[in-house]
Amino acid sequence: MKRLLLALVLVLSACREDEAKPDPVALTPEATGYFCQMNLMEHAGPKAQAHLDGLPGMPLFFSQVRDVVAFDRMPERDNRIVAIYVNDMGVAPSWEDPGTTNWVDAEKAVYVVGSTRMGAMEAPEFVPFADPARAAAFAAQYGGKVMALAEIPDSAVFPVEGSAGGDDADYAARLRALAPKTGD
Repeated sequence: MKRLLLALVLVLSACREDEAKPDPVALTPEATGYFCQMNLMEHAGPKAQAHLDGLPGMPLFFSQVRDVVAFDRMPERDNRIVAIYVNDMGVAPSWEDPGTTNWVDAEKAVYVVGSTRMGAMEAPEFVPFADPARAAAFAAQYGGKVMALAEIPDSAVFPVEGSAGGDDADYAARLRALAPKTGD
Protein backbone atom coordinates (compact mmCIF):
# COMPACT_ATOMS: atom_id res chain seq x y z
CA MET A 1 0.00 0.00 0.00
CA LYS A 2 2.82 2.39 0.88
CA ARG A 3 4.48 1.73 -2.49
CA LEU A 4 1.21 2.48 -4.31
CA LEU A 5 0.87 5.79 -2.45
CA LEU A 6 4.50 6.68 -3.16
CA ALA A 7 4.02 5.89 -6.86
CA LEU A 8 0.86 8.04 -6.94
CA VAL A 9 2.67 10.96 -5.28
CA LEU A 10 5.53 10.71 -7.79
CA VAL A 11 3.13 10.64 -10.76
CA LEU A 12 1.16 13.61 -9.46
CA SER A 13 4.30 15.65 -8.76
CA ALA A 14 5.61 14.90 -12.27
CA CYS A 15 2.32 16.12 -13.72
CA ARG A 16 2.56 19.29 -11.67
CA GLU A 17 6.06 19.97 -13.04
CA ASP A 18 4.81 19.56 -16.62
CA GLU A 19 2.13 22.18 -15.97
CA ALA A 20 4.58 24.79 -14.65
CA LYS A 21 4.73 27.90 -16.78
CA PRO A 22 8.03 28.59 -18.50
CA ASP A 23 9.82 31.79 -17.58
CA PRO A 24 9.68 34.71 -20.01
CA VAL A 25 12.58 35.13 -22.42
CA ALA A 26 14.46 38.43 -22.71
CA LEU A 27 13.85 40.33 -25.92
CA THR A 28 16.97 40.38 -28.10
CA PRO A 29 17.92 42.36 -31.22
CA GLU A 30 17.29 39.18 -33.25
CA ALA A 31 13.64 38.83 -32.14
CA THR A 32 11.09 39.21 -34.92
CA GLY A 33 7.32 39.42 -34.83
CA TYR A 34 5.46 36.19 -35.55
CA PHE A 35 2.92 37.78 -37.91
CA CYS A 36 4.97 40.59 -39.50
CA GLN A 37 8.51 39.09 -39.33
CA MET A 38 9.84 42.57 -38.54
CA ASN A 39 12.55 43.28 -35.95
CA LEU A 40 10.72 44.06 -32.70
CA MET A 41 13.30 46.42 -31.26
CA GLU A 42 12.87 48.77 -34.20
CA HIS A 43 9.24 49.51 -33.27
CA ALA A 44 7.67 51.36 -30.36
CA GLY A 45 4.98 50.10 -28.02
CA PRO A 46 4.49 46.99 -25.90
CA LYS A 47 5.44 43.54 -27.13
CA ALA A 48 4.35 40.01 -26.22
CA GLN A 49 5.61 36.45 -26.24
CA ALA A 50 3.68 33.18 -26.35
CA HIS A 51 5.20 29.90 -25.18
CA LEU A 52 3.81 26.82 -26.91
CA ASP A 53 3.61 23.26 -25.63
CA GLY A 54 6.43 21.21 -27.16
CA LEU A 55 8.64 24.22 -27.97
CA PRO A 56 10.47 24.97 -24.68
CA GLY A 57 12.58 28.11 -24.57
CA MET A 58 11.49 29.19 -28.07
CA PRO A 59 8.56 31.59 -27.64
CA LEU A 60 6.80 33.31 -30.49
CA PHE A 61 7.24 37.08 -30.23
CA PHE A 62 4.57 39.58 -31.25
CA SER A 63 4.98 43.20 -32.37
CA GLN A 64 1.81 44.22 -30.58
CA VAL A 65 -0.05 42.89 -27.58
CA ARG A 66 -3.25 42.89 -29.62
CA ASP A 67 -1.59 40.40 -31.99
CA VAL A 68 -0.91 37.85 -29.22
CA VAL A 69 -4.50 38.18 -27.98
CA ALA A 70 -5.69 37.48 -31.53
CA PHE A 71 -3.31 34.51 -31.77
CA ASP A 72 -4.62 33.17 -28.46
CA ARG A 73 -8.23 33.40 -29.62
CA MET A 74 -7.66 31.89 -33.05
CA PRO A 75 -8.55 28.20 -33.38
CA GLU A 76 -5.91 27.40 -36.03
CA ARG A 77 -2.93 26.66 -33.75
CA ASP A 78 -1.19 23.28 -33.77
CA ASN A 79 0.33 23.68 -30.30
CA ARG A 80 -1.36 24.61 -27.03
CA ILE A 81 -0.26 27.92 -25.49
CA VAL A 82 1.26 27.30 -22.06
CA ALA A 83 2.16 30.91 -21.18
CA ILE A 84 1.81 34.43 -22.54
CA TYR A 85 3.85 37.35 -21.28
CA VAL A 86 3.48 41.05 -22.12
CA ASN A 87 5.64 44.11 -21.45
CA ASP A 88 4.68 45.86 -18.22
CA MET A 89 4.40 49.40 -19.53
CA GLY A 90 4.17 50.74 -15.98
CA VAL A 91 7.91 50.12 -15.59
CA ALA A 92 8.96 50.44 -19.25
CA PRO A 93 11.69 53.00 -19.93
CA SER A 94 9.39 54.69 -22.48
CA TRP A 95 6.84 54.01 -25.23
CA GLU A 96 9.71 53.89 -27.74
CA ASP A 97 11.64 51.46 -25.51
CA PRO A 98 9.12 49.10 -23.89
CA GLY A 99 11.92 47.07 -22.26
CA THR A 100 13.48 43.68 -22.81
CA THR A 101 12.96 41.94 -19.45
CA ASN A 102 9.95 43.65 -17.85
CA TRP A 103 7.48 40.86 -18.61
CA VAL A 104 4.25 40.20 -16.75
CA ASP A 105 1.95 37.18 -17.08
CA ALA A 106 -0.79 38.19 -19.53
CA GLU A 107 -3.46 36.69 -17.28
CA LYS A 108 -2.32 38.82 -14.32
CA ALA A 109 -1.94 42.10 -16.23
CA VAL A 110 -4.60 44.73 -16.78
CA TYR A 111 -4.94 46.45 -20.15
CA VAL A 112 -5.88 49.89 -21.37
CA VAL A 113 -8.10 49.26 -24.38
CA GLY A 114 -9.11 52.05 -26.75
CA SER A 115 -6.39 54.58 -25.95
CA THR A 116 -5.03 57.05 -28.49
CA ARG A 117 -1.62 55.32 -28.46
CA MET A 118 -1.04 53.09 -31.47
CA GLY A 119 1.03 49.93 -31.39
CA ALA A 120 4.10 48.98 -33.41
CA MET A 121 2.09 48.32 -36.56
CA GLU A 122 0.21 51.63 -36.21
CA ALA A 123 -2.91 49.75 -35.16
CA PRO A 124 -4.96 50.06 -31.96
CA GLU A 125 -3.10 48.54 -29.04
CA PHE A 126 -3.93 46.88 -25.71
CA VAL A 127 -1.49 48.52 -23.30
CA PRO A 128 -0.56 46.13 -20.44
CA PHE A 129 0.28 47.00 -16.85
CA ALA A 130 1.04 44.92 -13.77
CA ASP A 131 -0.23 47.77 -11.54
CA PRO A 132 -3.90 48.78 -12.05
CA ALA A 133 -3.16 52.28 -10.67
CA ARG A 134 -0.57 52.88 -13.40
CA ALA A 135 -3.05 51.60 -15.98
CA ALA A 136 -5.67 54.04 -14.68
CA ALA A 137 -3.16 56.93 -14.89
CA PHE A 138 -2.32 55.95 -18.49
CA ALA A 139 -6.04 55.81 -19.37
CA ALA A 140 -6.57 59.25 -17.80
CA GLN A 141 -3.83 60.66 -20.04
CA TYR A 142 -4.45 58.76 -23.30
CA GLY A 143 -8.06 57.62 -23.02
CA GLY A 144 -9.36 54.09 -23.06
CA LYS A 145 -10.75 51.72 -20.51
CA VAL A 146 -8.88 49.48 -18.04
CA MET A 147 -9.83 45.80 -18.48
CA ALA A 148 -8.70 42.33 -17.53
CA LEU A 149 -7.63 40.12 -20.44
CA ALA A 150 -10.85 38.10 -20.32
CA GLU A 151 -12.92 41.31 -20.50
CA ILE A 152 -11.44 42.47 -23.82
CA PRO A 153 -14.20 41.93 -26.38
CA ASP A 154 -13.53 40.05 -29.61
CA SER A 155 -14.70 43.15 -31.50
CA ALA A 156 -11.60 44.97 -30.18
CA VAL A 157 -9.31 42.06 -31.08
CA PHE A 158 -10.73 41.41 -34.54
CA PRO A 159 -12.06 44.78 -35.70
CA VAL A 160 -14.49 44.47 -38.58
CA GLU A 161 -15.05 48.10 -39.48
CA GLY A 162 -12.75 49.13 -42.32
CA SER A 163 -11.30 45.65 -42.70
CA ALA A 164 -9.54 44.73 -45.89
CA GLY A 165 -10.55 41.96 -48.25
CA GLY A 166 -14.28 42.32 -48.71
CA ASP A 167 -17.34 43.75 -47.07
CA ASP A 168 -17.65 43.85 -43.31
CA ALA A 169 -20.58 41.40 -43.11
CA ASP A 170 -18.63 38.77 -45.07
CA TYR A 171 -15.55 39.26 -42.89
CA ALA A 172 -17.60 38.94 -39.69
CA ALA A 173 -19.30 35.77 -40.98
CA ARG A 174 -15.92 34.18 -41.80
CA LEU A 175 -14.62 35.01 -38.29
CA ARG A 176 -17.72 33.49 -36.67
CA ALA A 177 -17.24 30.33 -38.74
CA LEU A 178 -13.69 29.95 -37.38
CA ALA A 179 -14.64 30.54 -33.75
CA PRO A 180 -14.80 27.54 -31.45
CA LYS A 181 -18.36 26.30 -30.91
CA THR A 182 -19.64 26.47 -27.34
CA GLY A 183 -22.67 25.05 -25.63
CA ASP A 184 -23.06 21.99 -27.90
